Formats: sequence, C-alpha cells, structure tokens
Amino acid sequence: MPTPNLFLVYVRDAAASTRFYRDLFEVDPVFTSPRYVAFEAAPGVLFALWTGRPEHAIPATPRTAEVGLMVPGSSAAIDALHARWATTGITVVEAPHDEVFGRTFVVADPDGNLIRVSPVD
Repeated sequence: MPTPNLFLVYVRDAAASTRFYRDLFEVDPVFTSPRYVAFEAAPGVLFALWTGRPEHAIPATPRTAEVGLMVPGSSAAIDALHARWATTGITVVEAPHDEVFGRTFVVADPDGNLIRVSPVD
C-alpha cells in the first residue's frame, strides 16, 4: 500500500521560507525552484514549501495542519530546543507544556503555519 512521502506547506515567499526552515531544521534543500523547494525529511520522504498559484499563498488561506518535529530524549530536550529557538525571535504559539503524548510546544513560521515539537512516539 502506498504511504505518504510528500508533505507540502503553502508559503507566500519561497526564498524567505527556505531560509526560515533551513535555519530552523539545520538542513539544506535537495531541490530549489522559484516557487517550490523540497527538503529531505527521511530517505524518500520530502517536506516541501510551495507558493502554489497566487490565490493559494494569501493570509486568508486556512491552515488546518501542523508540521511535526518529534524530538528524542526527555522533556528537558524539548524545553532546551524551545529555549534555543526562542532566542531567534521565532513566534511561539504555545509555550512548553505537558499533553497526553508528552512535553510539547508550538511555533509558527512567517506565514502562520504551525510547527509542533513533541517527543518521539
């Protein structure tokens, strides 16, 4: 059975978002074009930024998903990553707190897309 292997995030400015995610995730893209940029999340799995057509990349476009970053280690590892990211001026949507699945926090990219950090399941 096929499994998802491409995760798209709509952005308004591909170059600015590429810099944001490159710095945040400390990884370089594997493919770059003016409107589509892909990062390899795992072998054969891409996390991509896409401006889409102009009517897609507007602030009023609903955002109904989160990008997830599962961090190995204890709650202290999640708190340490939050502390590091907070020094960069990133928008923190939810400060670190405990949820049913463990320690978590949420930040937003420049377009308001959410990025949730949590422990490895």
